[in-house]
Parts: sequence; C-alpha cells; structure tokens
Amino acid sequence: MKDGSPFVSTTNACKLCTPLGACLAFKGIEGCVPFLHGSQGCATYMRRYIISHFREPVDIASSALGEKNAIYGGGANLKKGLLNVMDKYGAKAIGLATTCLTETIGDDVKMILSEFRSEFGDLSLPAILPVSTPSYSGTHMDGFTGALRAAVDVLAGEEKTPAVNVLSGFVSPEDIRHLKTICRAFCLPATILPDYSDTLDGGAWEEYEKISPGGTPIAAIRAMGGAPASLEFGRTLDPARTAGGLLEERFGVKRLGLGLPIGLRETDAFMAALEELSGRCLPRALGAERARLVDALVDGHKYVAGKRCLIYGEEDLAVGLASFAAEIGLVPVLVASGGSSGRLTSAVAAVSGDILREQPQVASGVDFYEIADKAKTLAPDLILGNSKGYRVLAKELNVPLVRVGFPIHDRFGASRVIHLGYRGAQSLFDRVANALIEKKQADSDIGYGYI
Repeated sequence: MKDGSPFVSTTNACKLCTPLGACLAFKGIEGCVPFLHGSQGCATYMRRYIISHFREPVDIASSALGEKNAIYGGGANLKKGLLNVMDKYGAKAIGLATTCLTETIGDDVKMILSEFRSEFGDLSLPAILPVSTPSYSGTHMDGFTGALRAAVDVLAGEEKTPAVNVLSGFVSPEDIRHLKTICRAFCLPATILPDYSDTLDGGAWEEYEKISPGGTPIAAIRAMGGAPASLEFGRTLDPARTAGGLLEERFGVKRLGLGLPIGLRETDAFMAALEELSGRCLPRALGAERARLVDALVDGHKYVAGKRCLIYGEEDLAVGLASFAAEIGLVPVLVASGGSSGRLTSAVAAVSGDILREQPQVASGVDFYEIADKAKTLAPDLILGNSKGYRVLAKELNVPLVRVGFPIHDRFGASRVIHLGYRGAQSLFDRVANALIEKKQADSDIGYGYI
C-alpha cells in the first residue's frame, strides 16, 4: 500500500533489468561480445550503467530495432547485426540476449539463428549463446544465471579435465581474483565461470582493444562437462535453471551448492568443500587469514554488538550479508531484495536461525519505496547495500551506508570491493566497524579523538 491506496507500479526498483545481468555474465567469457536483440536504447542504457560501476569500456552490440521491426519482426536486423559483430570485432562468441521488445512481439530467436547458420554456413561462425531475458519477468540475476546456463548448454562437452568448476555468481572482479588465489593455495585447478576479473577491471592499454583481454577460455567451458565437480554459489538458486544443474543433469558432474562465502561460517563451508575435492588440509596462509579475522571480531565486537542493520540487494548477496551480520554481532532487522525466487526467507533462516534470538523481517520482490517505508519503524543503525539506497534510505534516515554489491555509482573502486573468503569478511568487518565509529564521532558534541 502506498498512501493507503492499492498500487501496482514499482517506485525505484531494488533490482535491475534481466538482459543487463546477461551482458555482465557474457563479459566474463573470453572473446565474447554481448549482443542485445532489441532497441538501441537498451544497449546504450546498459553500457552506461555498467561503465559507471566498473570504470571500464564496455561494448554491447544491438540489433537496433525500430517501429517497423516491432510490427514485422526483427529477424533481418538480428542477422545483419551478427554479421557486423563478426566483421568488426572478430568475436569468438556472441552472447545473444533478448529484450522486452523482442519477447513481446514474439521473435523466434531459435528459428532466426537456424536460418542464419543455414544462410551463412560458409563463413567461420562464432559460438552464439542465446538466452531469453525479458525484463518484465525476473531480475538482472535471472539474466546472469540464464546466460551462464546458455553458455554451458551450447559449449560444454565431456572432455575430461582435472579442473573443478566454480560458478561464483555475481561477485566483484576482486572476489574472482581472490577465488583464484584460494584455489591455487589448495593446488586445485579450477575453471571459474564467469571470469571478468580482467575484462571489467583490467589495466591501461597502449592501443584500444575491441574486446577486452581475459575471460573464461572457451576451451575451458567446453571441458566443464568432464570436470570432477561443480561448486555453485547461491542459496536461493533453483538447480533446474542453473549451469551447475545442467552440468549435473547432462554430464553427471556432481553439483555442490553452497552459499556465497561471505563471513566466517559460509567461508568455512567453502573451505571444507575445497579440502574434500583437493585432498588437502586448509593451507597455512588461509588459516592465518582466518585467525586474523577471528581476532578482529573479538577486538571489534564492542563497536558492532547489538547494532541494528538493514540489508538489501541481490537475494544471494543479501543472504550472505545476513549470515555475516549475525555472526559479528549485528542485529539484522530487515533483509530485502527485488528478487522473487521464493527461497529468500528460508535461506536467511538457514544461515542465521541458530544465532539470532529473533529472525529479521524478510521482504522479497520489493522496491525501495517499500523498503524505506518498512525502515522508518525499524530504526536501523547501519545499512548494507548498493548505491541505489543512499538517497531514499541512508540520507533520509541519517544512517551510514556500507556500500556492497552492484551498482556502486557514487564511490570509486567498486571493482576492488572484496566480499568473499576470510579476507573479504575482514574487509567488510573493518568497514562496518569504522562506519559506526565515524557516525558516533560525527554526532558527538565532544568530538572524540579516541574511541
């Protein structure tokens, strides 16, 4: 209810559009160009949105449909656009995501691609990875997950490999780099999909690269069906709709579903899985990181204990943050997401039910208007979430916001925010404690210099 009246509109969505998520996933595949089958405006908006978070050049191709195509169909534009991408970029793969327009007019993408391969089969065609991503059905995370499943569906085979599949979900480039470090510490070869640690957070180039270097090698994706196991992060995922689920169903690759390893306990579970897969004990360096984290939790407990926090963002990120918050002594009063998997409430209970005296309110499928309305009566001391909540939550309530997830448009260095592992938990804990200390200083008439 808004102002006591029924409503059906969304006011400041706590989610992003489905094909945007697909584009992000495709950026993590080597030599892949994201391609939107729809209007030019969709690609322009998404490019701008992604660039302002990652501060990297991002090209997204488009079939650029207009009014005529909305009536007669966009098949011709799609074929021409694919040929242009092949010519201009020399792409190894094209990640083809649909949009609201093409889904609404009913373009049969599968049929159009069949015609395309028949008409241009004499050319050296790249792998085309089609995924259905109408924004009126789902969130950017549905697009992200669907794109990974599409890549595995098209590319994966049964070639044997010692590399474990790591399907890390939508995390930061710094998180992906840290996952690589962790796997190397266990001497465990791993295929991380997607890997945009370079493509969305690379170095400076002497000359412009049409396709950013990096990404999960296509050859590695082709071998994912022969991997010993898949680690897939996300407690709210439906395996029937994920890449890990497809690999298990089609190739018999064992799927190990884990929560995002945010905080001590979820990271412990991840490390236990790596110990089992590698046959090695926790490496000394990682054990030292864990010990420093535990010491910091003891040292900083007085700053965070009992403070009330509000959490929002993608469902699995929100679950991981709820677990982290509960174990460091915060009291989550609301865990909210624009996602609607139907699994958020049970997932939050699973990670925090044995720690918290009272379970937080959980709200799924909500927008920021609804989150702000709930927050007014909850009196949070701290907010964990992305930049979209700054004005309507943090500024309005005069509560510090610790920025995590995507998008972060009002701070620099979003690509290097680390969330995962003991190292990520250490960074998050420091930021949380310091945000609360800074608020206490700012509100004090005394002006504490020692806290």
